[in-house]
Amino acid sequence: MTSGTPPRDGAIIAVDWGTTNRRAYRIEADGSIGDRIRDDRGVLAMAATDYPPALAALRDRLGDLPVIAAGMIGSTRGWYEAPYVPAPADLHALAMAALRIDEAGLTIVPGVSLLTDTRADVMRGEELQVLGAIAAGLAPADALFCQPGTHNKWIATEAARIVDVATVMTGELFALLKGHGILAGMLDGPVADGAAFRDGIARGAGATDLGTALFEVRASVLLGRRAPDDAAAYASGVLIGSDVGARALDGRTVHLLAEGALADLYKVAIEARGGVTVAVDATAAFLGGVHHLRGHLGL
Repeated sequence: MTSGTPPRDGAIIAVDWGTTNRRAYRIEADGSIGDRIRDDRGVLAMAATDYPPALAALRDRLGDLPVIAAGMIGSTRGWYEAPYVPAPADLHALAMAALRIDEAGLTIVPGVSLLTDTRADVMRGEELQVLGAIAAGLAPADALFCQPGTHNKWIATEAARIVDVATVMTGELFALLKGHGILAGMLDGPVADGAAFRDGIARGAGATDLGTALFEVRASVLLGRRAPDDAAAYASGVLIGSDVGARALDGRTVHLLAEGALADLYKVAIEARGGVTVAVDATAAFLGGVHHLRGHLGL
């Protein structure tokens, strides 16, 4: 069988190829998972010449099958650039703009862009999870999604189409503050829900003086108002509170596409600001997206 030709059993390989991590799955014709691989072979660990043998190794493990890949593999830092699809965008639009590398038996899913008179934003990888969550029945067609991470994403959908995205550098800002500048050495304590974190949420939400609020982390420790071990939780609360506080969430449902400690902190912040959270399994959403996208691709 030639790689890239749909096999008789209809299985495919789906790869969520991120910046630092890679997750690959064998998806059977009925959408079930046959096998999976997770490793640290993200695009930052790959040179252009590394991709053909990497795909060959995936096929050795998961089967000689067509590959659908999403995420940073299609970015300027990946293997081949798959241009963004402008919002509003649905699964059909992603399929029509997908980049097919026939000699590799590979289809790269494009990202989604937003360009208005006042804002510009992009996403790559999250679009398949959001649309997959809707296609798999994990979220309604009209929804607001939050995907916490180094760069938190707020994604709005209408009629199963992505219509808006806002990216917030919350996690990156915390890492920069922790590793550099005047707060370096003060943010090594634990970051968890508690009084300090919730104080930070209240301070950061709606703050138009975020720089001042962050310097207060240092001043409050120096003047004995806050325990040194609470500084990191308070600073995290300020940043996440600023992020969440910029949204009109009173009574609104937010679908959290994440799990783990950071997702738990966002849940606390969203609910503190009047939102209602619904957890969505990000892996199930991704697999649902690939399974429904393949129909549009004819695989």
